[in-house]
Amino acid sequence: MNKNKLLGLILILAISIPLSAQNKDNSLRSLIEQAEKMNPNLSMLQTKLEAAMENIQVGTHLPDPVATLGFIGVPTNTFSLNQEAMTGKVLGVTQPLPFPGSLKAKAAVKSMDTLIIRQQIEDVTNQIREQVSELYYSLQENRKDVQLTRESLDLLKQISLVAKRKFEVGTASLQNVIEVEVQKTHLQDKIEALNGEEMALQAQLNGLLLQSDSIYIPTEKILPISGQNFQTEELLNMAEKNRPVLKEIKLNETKAGLMEKEARYAFYPNFKVGVQYTQRTFNDATGMNYPDLLGVLVGVTIPINYGGNKTAQVNSARYQQDAYKQQYQFSLQVLQQHFGAINAQLKSLKNREKLLSSTLLPQAIQSYQAALADYQVNKIDFVNVMKAEDQILKIKTELANIRTSYSKNLSKLEFLSGTQLN
Repeated sequence: MNKNKLLGLILILAISIPLSAQNKDNSLRSLIEQAEKMNPNLSMLQTKLEAAMENIQVGTHLPDPVATLGFIGVPTNTFSLNQEAMTGKVLGVTQPLPFPGSLKAKAAVKSMDTLIIRQQIEDVTNQIREQVSELYYSLQENRKDVQLTRESLDLLKQISLVAKRKFEVGTASLQNVIEVEVQKTHLQDKIEALNGEEMALQAQLNGLLLQSDSIYIPTEKILPISGQNFQTEELLNMAEKNRPVLKEIKLNETKAGLMEKEARYAFYPNFKVGVQYTQRTFNDATGMNYPDLLGVLVGVTIPINYGGNKTAQVNSARYQQDAYKQQYQFSLQVLQQHFGAINAQLKSLKNREKLLSSTLLPQAIQSYQAALADYQVNKIDFVNVMKAEDQILKIKTELANIRTSYSKNLSKLEFLSGTQLN
């Protein structure tokens, strides 16, 4: 009984393992998620973020106090500690005190680094999405080209049968048969070239996933265009709210403002407070025990702006703010140009897809069917059949290219706007 149970368990495991492998989600979204998990740049930035968080504590708290221990009033002729009344052992503690608010200002500057690195992480993630999507859609298009070329090859095989039958009965020349075979060879060569491109694209995708080049990556069926139209102003608003690069520029501008505020504290004095205890011993010259002494010290730095170094720090931070403002406006200008160009291309691709799928492709199929029928009854030349068949392949290939190009441009819009578009 136990043996039967063990065999049954082994059988269940043997069945479930391949099923779980087959049911693995290989959609574009899962590929992007896997690429994000495996990207070493993201891991590096995450470590950099942790270091920046720790760095906030460095130099933003009170400095350590300074303890002093020594002797004062020691006569140089005897170096005796009980010869003079002013000789004593000194113990002191001094605490530096920066101007109120200066440490807080320094911590505010350092805390901005963590926010900036978070945006750098988001930007790398955004780049990964765009890279994976670009390769995925290219792989989709490549495999569709292979499929269409094989379908065209099957049509040529049918045409070849017709040409051979006509040649056997003397109604077609040997040249017709040879032309079909030559065209079939061209298509087979095209399939081999496409297979090579597919391997290269798949290798690049596997590289982003940090896995073996030979692992097969499934792709979904290319769907007709059904996306909505986007306005440039709308996309710019999305980019300002979501694009990590723009957020990073704004954060750098804010950081420069905080650096200016921190630099202004250099014009204020810092303080130093100390306590000094002096112990005196029995004096041989007077025969007296003198009381111990207690002293309190207060020091103030004099913020002299030698050479204008403090003013230079303030001006440098101010210029950085202006530079980031200009960089932000320039980035918006570049984005506006990209959005306008991509929107125009999306509109063109949408119109072309409608024209090819609803008009040109049905016409090409009808033309091929009519040409093949006319050729069988010797109404037209064989060349017309070949042209009609080739036209179908070109239109279907162009249609697949249009649809994947539309998806690639949408992916580029998502990258530039920093958000996913429906």
